Amino acid sequence: MRCTAPAVSLCLLLPAGADLAAQQPVATTPFSLYVSSEAGDIVTRIDVGSGGWRAVREIQVGLMVTDLDGPHNVATSPDGRYWYVSLAHGTPFGSVWKYATGSDSLLGRAQVGMFPTTIGVSPDGAWAFVPNSDFHGDRGNLNTVSVLYLPDLTPIVHIPTCDMPHGSRFNHAGSAVYIACMMSDELVQIDPSALAIVRRVPLGSGAPQAHAEHGAAIGPPGLPPGASRRAGAASSTMPGQNPDCLTTYVSVSPDDARIYLACNHSNEMQVRDPATLELVKRVPTGEGAYNVEPSPDGRWVLVTNKKGQSVSVFEAGSWREAARIPTSKRVPHGIAFSPDGRFAFVSVESVGSDAGAVDAIDLTTLTRVASMEIRRQPTGIAVWSRR
Repeated sequence: MRCTAPAVSLCLLLPAGADLAAQQPVATTPFSLYVSSEAGDIVTRIDVGSGGWRAVREIQVGLMVTDLDGPHNVATSPDGRYWYVSLAHGTPFGSVWKYATGSDSLLGRAQVGMFPTTIGVSPDGAWAFVPNSDFHGDRGNLNTVSVLYLPDLTPIVHIPTCDMPHGSRFNHAGSAVYIACMMSDELVQIDPSALAIVRRVPLGSGAPQAHAEHGAAIGPPGLPPGASRRAGAASSTMPGQNPDCLTTYVSVSPDDARIYLACNHSNEMQVRDPATLELVKRVPTGEGAYNVEPSPDGRWVLVTNKKGQSVSVFEAGSWREAARIPTSKRVPHGIAFSPDGRFAFVSVESVGSDAGAVDAIDLTTLTRVASMEIRRQPTGIAVWSRR
């Protein structure tokens, strides 16, 4: 390994075994993957071209070498000029860092809240909505979503939203932002033009706080008469919150006609109507549904089964599970697609001394065709399209 100047924080890689899967995947128009490793304070860049794929660089992120900052998620700008990474830990808050694609040089950073997770970038690339999940705080609190103006990384507002917001996604029209709330078990819609919450719905049998109750910072109401509550995967300290969906990610179909939610505890994908947020369909997945993403053409919807070592591939519309593809390692996490839509890339976390990986799935055959070892618990994954 050869490292350049510390101010740039780049390492050029010549990793052993990096070309073992060089025959797949391939691309006539080159693109790159950025993969954040939460346990190593690094982001790995993988270049994909006509000769296959290769890890070419590790970018060191974080402020303190002796203390993990925990890069959790990565996102790229729609114009392909920048990439962003959320750093979950801080002193005491988390942050979002901005880099130039290609040179991978740091351009700036902005403070957000406690343990930021996903980075929801607007279609015009001007805004980011970043949930502050506060994983290590007391449950039952009203955690925020930070709004950043991305050209100069200015924090605009921190919107009090729900208990442990995690997933964040704009629709393609740029008119709505959807937030998946883990512990209050609800979906929240934010109007980005008003920077205000306009709608929220419960996702399970629990009793998430209503909008007015959130504002008053009081506990949620009890269950309706005769209603029952299943035991959740983890209980909140606030009465009435015991999620049985425990949603982690939210995504939107390419035509903005459907919302998809991954339910980590109930092992299902929820399909909802964006006009009303009402439930359209519950679709059983593998165990521990975690990330959900539609393919660029809208034909497929993929779900990583974090406790089931697999990826479920569904046909959009019929909701038939066309394939359940085993991953190379135990804990699949994030999903990204090649610009042409042929390949899906899945980050797979490390477990103990075993390194993590990025798996490549060919969507024409619905099979895993390659796997590349990535160290230090890879989590977030994003594509840089060099068009």
